[in-house]
Amino acid sequence: MSKFNFGRVRAAVSSPVRSEAVASGRTHEGAPGYARDAKSELFLLAVANMVGERTFYESAGERDDRYAALVRATTAADPEWTARFLAWLRGEANMRTAALVGAAHFVKARLDAGAPGLSRQVVDSVLHRADEPGELLAYWTSRHGRALPKPVKRGIGDAVRRLYDERALVKWDSEARGYRFGDVLNLTHPSPRAPWQGDLFAHALDRRFGRADDVAASLGVLRARAELMAWPVERRRALFAADRDTVATTLRAAGMTWESVAGWLQGPMTAQVWEALIPSMGYMALLRNLRNFDLAGVSDAVAAEVAERLADAGQVARSRQLPMRFLSAYRAAPSLRWAWALEQAVTHSLGNVPELAGRTLVLVDTSYSMNAPFTKDGTLMRWDAAAVFGIALGSRCERADVVSFSDGTRPFRLRRGESLLKAVERWKSDGYFLGSGTATAGAVRSHFKRHDRVVIVTDEQAGDGDVHRAVPDDVPLYTWNLAGYRHGHAPSGGRGRHAFGGLTDQAFRMIPLLESGRDAGWPF
Repeated sequence: MSKFNFGRVRAAVSSPVRSEAVASGRTHEGAPGYARDAKSELFLLAVANMVGERTFYESAGERDDRYAALVRATTAADPEWTARFLAWLRGEANMRTAALVGAAHFVKARLDAGAPGLSRQVVDSVLHRADEPGELLAYWTSRHGRALPKPVKRGIGDAVRRLYDERALVKWDSEARGYRFGDVLNLTHPSPRAPWQGDLFAHALDRRFGRADDVAASLGVLRARAELMAWPVERRRALFAADRDTVATTLRAAGMTWESVAGWLQGPMTAQVWEALIPSMGYMALLRNLRNFDLAGVSDAVAAEVAERLADAGQVARSRQLPMRFLSAYRAAPSLRWAWALEQAVTHSLGNVPELAGRTLVLVDTSYSMNAPFTKDGTLMRWDAAAVFGIALGSRCERADVVSFSDGTRPFRLRRGESLLKAVERWKSDGYFLGSGTATAGAVRSHFKRHDRVVIVTDEQAGDGDVHRAVPDDVPLYTWNLAGYRHGHAPSGGRGRHAFGGLTDQAFRMIPLLESGRDAGWPF
């Protein structure tokens, strides 16, 4: 009698997030909890970690301390892996603060161990924006004091040479910063890469210490800005009566962003002002200001230009906005003229969500712990991300059953042709946020009907038994983790059990790889 060659035979494959095979702990809700290795725990925590933000089960301090300990542990065990991970975290994953904090702990771990190399490169790799050298310095001194080791100085200096220019100075250098550009230069002493940058460094230092009377001839943007700032207040609004090209050229030459124009005018941002600014605004600035455009009464013709940019796949990719940012913009805008553009944008941002053949059970965790915000302004909850990912996946599957669960369950009927953003709002308005408990195993048992796979979007803090045992051994279980707590609700890494995570669609690429019989590795 055959023991192996019958039924559906699946190739043994592995995925990068690995855990123990037998539960040794408990989730926060008391179900069997599977501990992960340090790399896996760090990965799942980092891709959902806003730093300094409490979650339902962990205080901000507990979470930040666990993150620091994990970075130090992986740095000691495999510094090359940790270096690649931190660069990816700031780049493709777009987790800015977690990457900066991780780099600081990487350097400290290397210094404590007396290990040479890598630290300078890691610091440079996580600094992508001109305000970030000062941000990293502020974090380092708050944790380790004012003494700056050479790798920190040199890594920041490398980034300064790459990032500091005139436009960066006018955008990011202000008295509101604890570490201004001049402070960063004074502490790290980078060599300018060109004569104009030497003049810029000198000006930033003079500006910081109240000596900036003259601007060097090589600094054309700063000179144009000084001239513009000298205009009488009553003359300033007249600029916007000129044609759009003239306005754009004047403001661009002076490095004026929409924020600086708002302060410069010392009055309301009218439709005329916005329409003049919009051609030179960046993607994120447009996304953030849709509500302001509506309130000011920006014309439909100009709104159509904005919508075209928002919907452009290339611009969406370059902007690296999290999918939930499009949901936030959709909710904030008073009018519906942005809706189709935002729908196209969020679809582009979820391009890695696969089309899966066969039958898929998609379980979306809407328990009370998923109602916790993951942004400071409280506009986006963890269940928002779960609904976005769950509905997007269900809509692309050949046949899918999408179910909301907590201490009970409620199937969500997908409607052919319905936009993702509208479906997520229907989820919210129809009360698919269910209750307090997290009965994950029960939800699986209630709705599993010979599906080809089970996908659970959750924080993994089950409370009603072993989720691993609730899914048949020959059926793949994919867990999309949105919180990064220590213990998972199922094993991961092989034998049909795999965990992923994050607030972008990056790791969804692993499911088709695994189902085609190929191993899936880290996304960096």
